[in-house]
Amino acid sequence: MQSTTHFPVAIIGGGIAGLSAAWHLQKAGIDYIVLEQDARWGGKIRTDVVTGYGDAPFIVEGGPDSFITQKPWGAALARELGLGETLIGTNEQLKQTYVLNKGRATPLPDGVLMIVPTKFKPFIFSPLISPWGKLRMGMDLFIPPRKDNCDETLAEFVRRRLGSEALDKIAEPLMSGIYNAEADKQSVLATFPRFRELEQKYGSLTKGMLAAQRARQQSAAGASPNSKPMSFFVTPKAGVEAMVDALRTQLTGELRLGAGVAALEPIAGGYRLYLTDGAEVRASQVILAAPAFVAGQLLRPLAPDAADLLDGIRYVSTGTISLAFRSADAPNPLNGYGLVIPMSERRPINAITLNSVKFAHRAPDNHLLLRAFFGGSRSPQSMELDDAALYATVRRELDALLGIAAEPLFHRIHRWRRSNPQYDVGHLERVAAIERALPPGVHVAGSAYRGVGIPDCVKSGMDAVGRVAAA
Repeated sequence: MQSTTHFPVAIIGGGIAGLSAAWHLQKAGIDYIVLEQDARWGGKIRTDVVTGYGDAPFIVEGGPDSFITQKPWGAALARELGLGETLIGTNEQLKQTYVLNKGRATPLPDGVLMIVPTKFKPFIFSPLISPWGKLRMGMDLFIPPRKDNCDETLAEFVRRRLGSEALDKIAEPLMSGIYNAEADKQSVLATFPRFRELEQKYGSLTKGMLAAQRARQQSAAGASPNSKPMSFFVTPKAGVEAMVDALRTQLTGELRLGAGVAALEPIAGGYRLYLTDGAEVRASQVILAAPAFVAGQLLRPLAPDAADLLDGIRYVSTGTISLAFRSADAPNPLNGYGLVIPMSERRPINAITLNSVKFAHRAPDNHLLLRAFFGGSRSPQSMELDDAALYATVRRELDALLGIAAEPLFHRIHRWRRSNPQYDVGHLERVAAIERALPPGVHVAGSAYRGVGIPDCVKSGMDAVGRVAAA
């Protein structure tokens, strides 16, 4: 048996939430150890750099390709790590999004904010929504707001305010696609609380979005003429994994890869962690930054109620396949970022992003890099295909939907099994109950609780450190 080492805090999980927790512990002067069972850091954050096709590399993202700036914690961490000057925004000249409508890529009307049209003429003349569907969406101006604070599904909310067609053509592929979720199960309060806030404050989504748009315009008008507005989405020039690399090199605590945790045992003054390699670690407090089902397994002997609640968080499996082309072989098929696909279209993929159009520095000149998304609750059958069958399926989809029949220069497949937590109705109440049921000195962090994006995970690690300090 190896000797036992003691740390004030042990962090289980080396994804962005666990590494963020380590960073904030380090800033607070608290020693720590990070234990990651995998052979690499970063969890679902993975950037492949592919060279040999021009004077610049392809930057291929296996997981998230960017993060939003409206939630400031991701960009703030990047700046603290010295990456602020490397952050690049989206290509604002080609920000069009397309929706697959009866097998054809149809532009999302100009002025649609989230799910609400804010410009009259582009919306009226768009073929995406039928005349009756447009009239039903306009009824949002007259439907009384819901006054209580009870949760509801995204589907229930959108049908109530904007109608079924808006749900099918806009909300489901755009909003549920972000979470790889089913709109008929997805909690609106846990995923898009802003919708309910706008409804209650302004009486309708349309009035609320128009007011928010005016506020942004006034803020921009009052800004310094030398200030550069930050893009809604940003990413490090070298790829998202640059944040993981910067954390790994700047963290001074103990970091162990290949260090799974088999069991937690309460002891005087904290916990003993039994590692899968036979080692033991003692810690005064523990941050569980692993998936909810892993946290539940470790907590079952200590806190069965918390374990039951953690096990109740559903997960789905998803994947991406990136393909690179010469522009001459695959002329830019869309004048925009990509194509989202409603469930009603019944395709084997969920969306296509043109990465080298959305962001600069993602492909050499005269090349195209795109990525198709599959799996989740929207195309689970595609997760079960082997690599060859998946590749053939995606090639057929690119030909049918975008007219790209050329053989790619290369492709990369990334599969993320049981990796996407589902925020079903009542999710926030479940999370609050989990936190109440945790044993003293044990804290949770990660994408399973209060947000799935990089900024949310960074904040969850930061908040866990706040609870450590308070304890």
